[in-house]
Amino acid sequence: MAEDRVDPKAYLETPPEERGIEGFEDLSPQERDVLLRVGIDPGGEGRSGSFFQCDHRVVACGVQEEGVEVLPISMALDRYGLEEYWWRVVDPDKDAFTRRALEHQEEGYFIRSHPGAKVTYPLQACLYISVDRLAQDVHNVIIAEEGSELHVITGCATAPHVRSGLHVGISEFYVKRGARLIFTMIHNWPEEMAVRPRTGILVEEGATFISNYVCLMPAEDLQSYPTAFLMGKGGVATFQSVLLATPGSLMDVGARAVLGAEGTRAEVVSRNVSTGGRIIARGHLVGEATGVRGHLECRGLMLSPEGLIHAVPELEARVAGVELSHEAAVGKIAREEIEYLMARGLSEEEATSLIIKGFLSLEIEGLPPSLKEDLDKIIAETEKAL
Repeated sequence: MAEDRVDPKAYLETPPEERGIEGFEDLSPQERDVLLRVGIDPGGEGRSGSFFQCDHRVVACGVQEEGVEVLPISMALDRYGLEEYWWRVVDPDKDAFTRRALEHQEEGYFIRSHPGAKVTYPLQACLYISVDRLAQDVHNVIIAEEGSELHVITGCATAPHVRSGLHVGISEFYVKRGARLIFTMIHNWPEEMAVRPRTGILVEEGATFISNYVCLMPAEDLQSYPTAFLMGKGGVATFQSVLLATPGSLMDVGARAVLGAEGTRAEVVSRNVSTGGRIIARGHLVGEATGVRGHLECRGLMLSPEGLIHAVPELEARVAGVELSHEAAVGKIAREEIEYLMARGLSEEEATSLIIKGFLSLEIEGLPPSLKEDLDKIIAETEKAL
């Protein structure tokens, strides 16, 4: 990646004053609507547990189902030490933002599914910024113990009045033997927000990790490049993303998978729409063992002459006997598609909106029906605004 243009020192280190928020119930109706747009239900309906951090303070944390636990990361460090899980799959010296998180850590969450537990409902975690120009630095650890199944929904957003800020999120995932972890992240950022997640995933034998990332709202500068290390035989990692870049936005997003054990598989799939913003869609597959398979798929839709979609696929085979592939397609809406729908009674505007909605509606594996409905609503609202 190119030299970073975001200066971490340009943001507030601490909030001028703490808001009197002690839980979801203290949020305004407008703020609750913001959370719903990122998949967070303030009432906890249909969730196995909830975590809510406002600025630098955890204000809600608890579970409603056996087999899973959630704690503020500071409490988890005190209780468990976490020596095996702390800065193990993310290098603290990677860049200015990892170093900043190491020095300025302001909480984050610890989530763990117990061995063999099949957690029925998703656990939701919300990272929320309520102060303009505030820097929020969090460190998250998620562990799916052997044979367990867990779905985590993380929603990241700001209060309606916030225009700018910096969010730095260190996330480490450990998917133990035979476990299945689905991680769905939905972002809703303002136009002048800088976002720097730094993520590492360790996938053991027979384990499955699925990452779903959705960002359909403006963000001035977003950079995300999670890396999965598949180090156990038969491990699987899937990354799926849906992005919309509006004028003034830069989204440098992708994923990397290191296929380090026999029979491992990885897939990176992205849907990208530019209405004037810039998208750099990256994907990197590294085959380090025989019998591994990986596929990259990037599709982009240009809706403005001012935008940019740049696909950067990388395939790297380090041994014989690997199977890696990629396909990429970037373009505008085909005129014949619009005319086909218009011939069936739709106006040109209706036809265009329907095509965009279909393009963004990537079938995301593992979403509960309620969240699928929420995402469909977000996409419908987005295409109306285009």
